[in-house]
Amino acid sequence: MKKKILLLGSGELGKEFVIAAQRLGQYVIAADSYDGAPAMQVAHEKEVIDMLDGSALDKIVDKHKPDLIVPEIEAIRTERFYEYEKQGYQVVPSAKAANFTMNRKSIRDLAAKDLGLKTAKYLYASSLEELKEATKSIGIPCVIKPLMSSSGKGQSVIKTESDIEPAWIASQTKGRTGASEIIVEEFISFESEITLLTVTQKSGRTLFCPPIGHRQERGDYQESWQPAEISESQLKSAQDMAEKVTKELGGAGIWGVEFFLTKDDVYFSELSPRPHDTGMVTLAGTQSFNEFELHVRAVLGLPIPEILLVRRGASAVILAQTEGQIPNIQGIDKATEMPESDLRIFGKPITKKYRRMGVTLTYSNKDESISMLRKRAVLIASKITVD
Repeated sequence: MKKKILLLGSGELGKEFVIAAQRLGQYVIAADSYDGAPAMQVAHEKEVIDMLDGSALDKIVDKHKPDLIVPEIEAIRTERFYEYEKQGYQVVPSAKAANFTMNRKSIRDLAAKDLGLKTAKYLYASSLEELKEATKSIGIPCVIKPLMSSSGKGQSVIKTESDIEPAWIASQTKGRTGASEIIVEEFISFESEITLLTVTQKSGRTLFCPPIGHRQERGDYQESWQPAEISESQLKSAQDMAEKVTKELGGAGIWGVEFFLTKDDVYFSELSPRPHDTGMVTLAGTQSFNEFELHVRAVLGLPIPEILLVRRGASAVILAQTEGQIPNIQGIDKATEMPESDLRIFGKPITKKYRRMGVTLTYSNKDESISMLRKRAVLIASKITVD
């Protein structure tokens, strides 16, 4: 059952997906907007294209005629996916999922209005004046995000009225696809955030990975750990919401469903129809299958009978400190002195300040607490410099 897979987006998550796919004998073509992207380094073939160019996308689909089209990022001309499905291509997890989740407006309205999931209050704005009106209605503090963005790009927290204009400018200049409408969200005073990795199968029940806790800065993940602390009732609420929204979007694969946890409530936050950056903690062997292995098995239609928690783990990111080419990475020898730990260097050819260049992993089968595992992961990351 060897399949030809076209991977659209070739970052670090795509690289681990390619490795997992090749271990099951699959053939992968990795595409991205720049040469030498991480997944290209391990794929059978590569394509360098602007994935926001629909005609360029059509050409590589027609050239390779893949069995599976697997998006790894949001910044793709996803409306083309509907046509690909009509032509008989399998889009992962589905054309509807890729289109709805690329645009925060679509997924938020689906979750809050159509499915009745609990979310933060929200409004939309297409101009600075509309943003000012929205902040009056939602209240300050509030969070603004471009509708078409991910990993914190263009995201801001408005704490005072003086933050409104800079936040608007950031949303229009730092999003994935440039200027766009924005979402203005109520600021939820949450106690923690979790990612609930959810696996939908072609034939078989929906499965949930043990919840993953995470910490963000600048809208991007810095640490994650598994399992996260959560009550049974909150976990059940999160699982019910995750199952509802993934069932509505359709298709098979892994989904990163994010939630805010307050003392008493669970709020749906966001959804990614692919392996999630916070889920890199599963590379520490925390589960019977890591998130990339689960994604490959699900999209190939292979049965996944269960997902077991094997041990506790934590991850911390390795960030670049400067901008340039040909990264200089130092300190790996010091980092690998630590017991019960591992790391991944992604192999990105270009550095930018705060760009994620690698991740450290810690784990324990003993009585070591999540707090200690987190501290060790951060300590290991501090020993590695990228400039």
